[in-house]
Amino acid sequence: MNRDSRYDILFQPLRIGPVVAKNRFYQVPHCNGGGYRDPSAAAAMRRVKAEGGWGVIFTEQVELHHSSEITPYIELRLWDDDDIPMLARMADAMHEYDALAGIELAYPGVNGPNLYTREVPMAPTALPIRTFTNDPVAAREMNKSDIKDLLDWHRLAFRRAKTAGFDLVCLYGAHGFGVIQHFLSRVTNHRTDEYGGSLENRSRLMRQLIEVAKDEIGDTCGITLRLSLDEAVADLGFSNNELRDLIAMHAELPDLWDLAHGSWEDCSATSRFKEEANQQSLVQGIKLLTSKPVVGVGRFTSPDVMAKQIKSGVLDFIGCARPSIADPFLPNKIDQGRVEDIRECIGCNICVAGDMTGGISHCTQNPTFMEEWRRGWHPEKFVTKASDDRVLIVGGGPAGLEATRVLGERGYEVVLAEAGTELGGRVARECRLPGLSAWGRVRDYRQYQISQMANVSTYLESRLDAEQVLEFGFQHVAIATGSHWRRDGVARHHVLPLTMPDSMPVFTPDDLMDGDFPTGRVVVFDDDHFYMGSVVAEALVAKGCEVELITPSAYVAEWTLNTLEQALVHQRLIENNVSIELNRAVSSVSEGLVVSSCVYSNTNKEHHCDALVLVTARSSDDQLFNDIRGHESDWSDAGIKSVELVGDAKAPAPIAWAVFAGHRYARELGVTVSDKTALPFKRELATLGAFPSP
Repeated sequence: MNRDSRYDILFQPLRIGPVVAKNRFYQVPHCNGGGYRDPSAAAAMRRVKAEGGWGVIFTEQVELHHSSEITPYIELRLWDDDDIPMLARMADAMHEYDALAGIELAYPGVNGPNLYTREVPMAPTALPIRTFTNDPVAAREMNKSDIKDLLDWHRLAFRRAKTAGFDLVCLYGAHGFGVIQHFLSRVTNHRTDEYGGSLENRSRLMRQLIEVAKDEIGDTCGITLRLSLDEAVADLGFSNNELRDLIAMHAELPDLWDLAHGSWEDCSATSRFKEEANQQSLVQGIKLLTSKPVVGVGRFTSPDVMAKQIKSGVLDFIGCARPSIADPFLPNKIDQGRVEDIRECIGCNICVAGDMTGGISHCTQNPTFMEEWRRGWHPEKFVTKASDDRVLIVGGGPAGLEATRVLGERGYEVVLAEAGTELGGRVARECRLPGLSAWGRVRDYRQYQISQMANVSTYLESRLDAEQVLEFGFQHVAIATGSHWRRDGVARHHVLPLTMPDSMPVFTPDDLMDGDFPTGRVVVFDDDHFYMGSVVAEALVAKGCEVELITPSAYVAEWTLNTLEQALVHQRLIENNVSIELNRAVSSVSEGLVVSSCVYSNTNKEHHCDALVLVTARSSDDQLFNDIRGHESDWSDAGIKSVELVGDAKAPAPIAWAVFAGHRYARELGVTVSDKTALPFKRELATLGAFPSP
């Protein structure tokens, strides 16, 4: 197949200083949870993107000196020469398919609490450290000697980056994470010397750093500068107008301008709050200020939108982080005329959550992300089936759909039986809730892929019992029947059911998704702490209800702190006039009345209402599995070799977990494991240093 000529512009080469990118697909720096702990996993992940056709591929932020680090978050480090080999492995992996290898160097400054090194943090101005966790640490103000040291440390880092084999070096001054932004912003720069005050003064360090970079490595490496489009912090923030003034003043200084919205939360907002290309108004017209190429981001998933960004003169490169995670082969699929095969990012930020929680990053759409080296999973390649066994998948939700897709790719004959009238399971239901329409892509991608497979058959309205499963004669059966929301209040706060009279109407998210809504005054009790409680509240308001949300947490939708949307969630509820009660749990329910108690003082408060919506725990729908297990003595006669419980039916979790479970089941079916006690993935261990004598 050939690519559509409308997208030819996306494949035109473009120079960045002394190097040339083969196309306009630019994977901007993004975290992945691997960092210095899992360097080979991170390198293999970047290598797959190179194979997938990205012209430019960057690392995540790389801490360039031990005097500024962001523990507990696990990023890469370039503190001394010992860090070069792991970074060289990554650069080599990027080069394998002719991508330009980029490294993003960061000095966190006022964002670096130094919880690991215990060095005293330094910043343009002495202020408390600005971190996600409000660490009780302050930075001291850099003096002239410190600034000279900072320039020298950057020079060493530039030299090491070149030694490691990188083609591009990015100076990080965006998202509030880099010292360049801290000097540019009057929020963090209160200096009165030549590094403070006017924009020319506040940009002095930026100029000096780029001059050092060009002097040290500019003959072979392109120097890029990543800046915030708008810090959006009242009158003191580094504004979009100031950014434009700065670019006009230094138009030809870096080899490329890399522009992203102010905070990380603004830049990487979820699809619930920001549409594709949402940063266009902030970057529009900046290309007129410089002859150097400009890259911007905006969760680009549509080739038409990408091409328009370049044709209309907004951008030179299409910057992608999350879309490159969801589909590392996005450029190749456009090039090969396979646009319908793109696994589009749904903007859920589960990838971000992996980094925020100190674990390995996940992706709802791409379960192979960060498993390329650990488990040997390639997003587009699969081991051929181990036998001619047939497989029955019961349940067409995210786990069942992914298992069906991968088994089909492996060549198995697969039958997917779905009890409902449509595929998608919880995804099909949840994507109809406010702000979650993009989540339907989880279903759409998989439904299309299996529709193209002659070895896969799908049956709707096919609710099966154990006897029917045994009669069909499949050798392998996967039960992916999902889960349902509990209506008894059991979750984290209550481990035993609440006593509730029949006279109080009680609803769950399942009821609302079925179209059964309460009326009047409604209390929502959220002990789930992810997105569902706030989404349900928003849906109730849209139906004309007066809503009060009660949660035992100190935050609405507390876990969305990890997906960078908690503040937006809270703001949306305020905009919808939802009354919010934090640090309280429902303690008793009677007709027309809910009583909550403070989680600290146990003091009670009455909430008069017409209905209660419980967003608490989910229970696995595993009855069919248990029934089949009850007939295990009949399996051999029925030809059954294995029956597995998969996804939410095994244990409820976010959608990404269900997709991963379906993928893992399909990958591992028929694969012989010689040592069942061994780890199912590879890991890297630290080398022991010398132990001192007593």
